[in-house]
Amino acid sequence: MSKSLTIALSKGRIFKETLPLLAHAGIVPRDDPETSRKLILDTNIDDVKLVIIRASDVPTYVEYGAADIGVAGKDVLLEHGGEGLYEPLDLNIARCRLMVAGPVGQPEPAGRMKIATKFVNSTRRYYAGLGKQVEIIKLYGSMELAPLVGLADRIVDLVDTGNTLRANGLEPLEHIVDVSSRLVVNKASMKMKHVRVKAFIAQIAEAVAQRQPR
Repeated sequence: MSKSLTIALSKGRIFKETLPLLAHAGIVPRDDPETSRKLILDTNIDDVKLVIIRASDVPTYVEYGAADIGVAGKDVLLEHGGEGLYEPLDLNIARCRLMVAGPVGQPEPAGRMKIATKFVNSTRRYYAGLGKQVEIIKLYGSMELAPLVGLADRIVDLVDTGNTLRANGLEPLEHIVDVSSRLVVNKASMKMKHVRVKAFIAQIAEAVAQRQPR
């Protein structure tokens, strides 16, 4: 088995905030995914590649060995289930919260609530834990619209500043889980490329520790 490393990342905030951590491990991409059309990026190390994929696909690529290592939000990992993956490190980047939100000042409706979300599994587990039966409506975006047009009573979504909620007359109501990006590792890669993968994890852990306020 080749001792090369393939690292799965998604565009946007996670990529930008992972770059300094990779740099600490001596890995610098030769291309910028925002301007390059390439989906496999070369780095300054010949046998280290970055694959740029949808955030929700990162755990799948790592679980099935198409990537040795990935960076994925805890929200994505909770939806995926995380089986077949090691999750050795919380990178403490891309931090936000998964929350229930609804129209400002509107009491919880009687009867079975309709919840709009793309986080179906996390939402189902949360309300099951409360002993509540709800109807979950899967959406892929513009979650805030659902209560405004009567599609749903509440939404479950990621909240960072809360500005988008406020702009649409919504407010955060219940906190489900804190979210940050995690390093995930393929189980076979951990065995077959143990020395290299462990060294990479140690370098990233050192970079994360240096970023923490003392």
